[in-house]
Amino acid sequence: MRLLIVMKRETTPLIRLSTAVFSCVLAFGLAVADGAERYAFNQGWRFLKGDAKGAEAAGFDDSGWRPQRLPHDWAIEGPFDIKHNARSGGLPIHGTGWYRKEFTITPEQRGKRMEIVFDGAMYNAHVWLNGEFLGNRPFGYIGFGFDLTKHLNPDGKNVIAVRLQPEDLSSRWYPGAGIYRNVWVDFTEDTYVPRWGTFVTTPVVAKDGADVRVRTDVVHAGAVPARLVLATRVLGPDGKEVAQTTSPLELVPGASVTVTQEMHVENPQLWDPDAPNLYKAVSVVLDGKRVVDRHETSFGIRTVEYVAGEGLLVNGRKVRINGVCMHHDLGALGTAVNLRATQRQLEIMKSMGVNSIRTSHNPPSPEQLELCDRMGLLVQVEAFDCWRMPKVPNGYNKFFDAWHERDLRDMIRRDRNHPSVIMWSIGNEIREQSRKDGWKLARHLHRICKDEDPTRLTSAGFNQYPAAVKNGLAGEIDVPGFNYKPHAYPEVIRQHPDWHVLGSETSSCVSSRGVYHLPVRTYTKADDNQVTSYDVIAPQWGYVPDLEFEALRKSPSVLGEYVWTGFDYIGEPTPYGGRDNLTHGYWNEDWPSRSSYFGAVDLCGFPKDRYFLYQSQWTDVKENPMVHVLPHWNWEGAGHEVIPVYAYTNAQEVELFLNGKSLGTRVKGRDRTPIKVRANHWKGGKYESPYRLRWDVPYAPGTLVAVAREDGTEVARKEIVTAGAAAAVEAVADRSEIAADGEDLSFVTLRILDAAGNPCPTAANEIEFAVEGPGELVAVDNGNAASLESFQANQRKAFSGMALAIVRGLDGKPGEVRLIARSKGLAAATVVLTTK
Repeated sequence: MRLLIVMKRETTPLIRLSTAVFSCVLAFGLAVADGAERYAFNQGWRFLKGDAKGAEAAGFDDSGWRPQRLPHDWAIEGPFDIKHNARSGGLPIHGTGWYRKEFTITPEQRGKRMEIVFDGAMYNAHVWLNGEFLGNRPFGYIGFGFDLTKHLNPDGKNVIAVRLQPEDLSSRWYPGAGIYRNVWVDFTEDTYVPRWGTFVTTPVVAKDGADVRVRTDVVHAGAVPARLVLATRVLGPDGKEVAQTTSPLELVPGASVTVTQEMHVENPQLWDPDAPNLYKAVSVVLDGKRVVDRHETSFGIRTVEYVAGEGLLVNGRKVRINGVCMHHDLGALGTAVNLRATQRQLEIMKSMGVNSIRTSHNPPSPEQLELCDRMGLLVQVEAFDCWRMPKVPNGYNKFFDAWHERDLRDMIRRDRNHPSVIMWSIGNEIREQSRKDGWKLARHLHRICKDEDPTRLTSAGFNQYPAAVKNGLAGEIDVPGFNYKPHAYPEVIRQHPDWHVLGSETSSCVSSRGVYHLPVRTYTKADDNQVTSYDVIAPQWGYVPDLEFEALRKSPSVLGEYVWTGFDYIGEPTPYGGRDNLTHGYWNEDWPSRSSYFGAVDLCGFPKDRYFLYQSQWTDVKENPMVHVLPHWNWEGAGHEVIPVYAYTNAQEVELFLNGKSLGTRVKGRDRTPIKVRANHWKGGKYESPYRLRWDVPYAPGTLVAVAREDGTEVARKEIVTAGAAAAVEAVADRSEIAADGEDLSFVTLRILDAAGNPCPTAANEIEFAVEGPGELVAVDNGNAASLESFQANQRKAFSGMALAIVRGLDGKPGEVRLIARSKGLAAATVVLTTK
């Protein structure tokens, strides 16, 4: 069976302006006045952690509250404390928090409709304007808004008040707390295109031309009938007009109409992972020559096909999903949305070979999808972690019946124009899999998705096999996803040859960057609260990545995999504290472990060894030849005479040298590495991996070199040197120039080096930071999942020889910023940044 999906998308601009009044002169030859206005609404708030009786009232005295810029995550401020649940990061994620903001409007804005839009607030938000209750929204991951017009004071002070009340035992990971995504205010006239009010599709796509269909909702709240025009033009990737059309509008008071317009684009530039070309539909409501409203919709022209027995085709080309699951936190920054931090995460994933993101287990930030559009990453957008049956006592199940349809429809309306989005997931490991009538709810959610967006397929992540199949849930969606079931792929395909099967969550291997426990073995826990980076440890439901590689090789029609996870994340510190996704209560038995060990990179974004294992499978030796060797080479006095050395490469073979002497050549696929596997479905004991190369090397200090060759020619090499005593701090910024906007960031990597400049792989020196000039230190980290050091401090111990400092330029204050990193007894390092 062949299913064809075409592309579309609507969103606000990727680069958002603080005070942007949209005005223009259209190609229709019309002189226009200002139409819609959008303003960032993030500054000038006040915040109180705690309850305050009467704080919704306009006259409430909040002068004692602290000033607060949004987005804001109050829980990341800490402190870590064993009285909090390690499953949710050991941080204060629950309680009551209040935000208030006083504002006035300009004379030009009087008489216009005003709407406030929250991209997300965690969670159970209640909102008031001037003491009048506007409404609430329980789900912390979905955007929402309220019309302020009715209760607005046009001539004086206005006060918006927001109360959030996240509960304990409400999440299986760290959700953050607060107004953690951006806030906007929109001004329109009485006739307007509502939020998420356009839907762009491309029903016909060919090399020489594509049909573009734009469906636009228009609301008329005026008191008298109106005769208007909806004018829409399509701009190409270069910003030049490629198509246009107009439609008359005859609107009665209170009307809400949907207008469908068709255009044709000649010789379209397709959106593709390798060339993510974006078009823009500009929809303008006109009253004569006057612009009443203006709405921009970014979209892509491309085809997506799911072909049974073959896999996923993008623009006719087969694409295997090399994907990762990603929670929404940004490491030491918490969950407060930041464009640059999100971009950096995606850049690191792309460098690993990732081509797709699963937004586990909730709707992502708008910024993440905008970046995926621009970077050519495919996305599975996931809606829910549970339905009616709970996993934790205060989870989304409490709101499911009242809110699931609204939340799901809003998610799809918000995200359906993104060319990066290729499927909707209606749930992850939902417990209804075990119920004989579970299929009914799966069908209900599937139909909602199709009603809002008939062009994309639906999916879900099932971890109960064969229950999800026998109870009919897998048959109700388009792409049955199976979590941790590589052994089941052949059976599912044989029994259901028309299904589009996906490895929706895979591996769950755990490790700590730079930590190596010898001898290489499997175990449940270690005394140091770390996990060996030989990548042989996984919880009972998980398994080493090699088994998934093998399963996908044997079942080429499976769409691909989403690895758990790309990044470490705060909370859920498996294997410490917890056991599975249904374990209720606190996970504090192995305190201080408080963050995930699952990531291919750590919480800082520093690659673990597993990053390179995936890179060796997901990148092309012709485009990006690579070789990686582990462990470090500082083993004096450790009591180990022979050190197992692993190499990962995308080349054909690797030769290993120690102090210039060859230790032999290993050929990938021929020379296999035995790995002891413990997994629920694995019955074979040791697995002979063709994806890793191994040497058992008698230890001698010096230089270890791995040379990768393709067809006998060297294409890559990696060198590891035995380090001497720590002598200096090295500081390297990912970007030396950032915007002076109070948002842009520079991520500075710190390393401890010996006198010869070699990294000290086991160093734990404390590093102190000082900032000079118009900048500030936002956060620090080291990737240690068992550290209780604050993320918001001026010092950090190195972990496995490394640490991270995040610097932000001050808003409106360009200049030179100096970050100075000092450690007792070591030479200091200075990084110079320019903010513009």
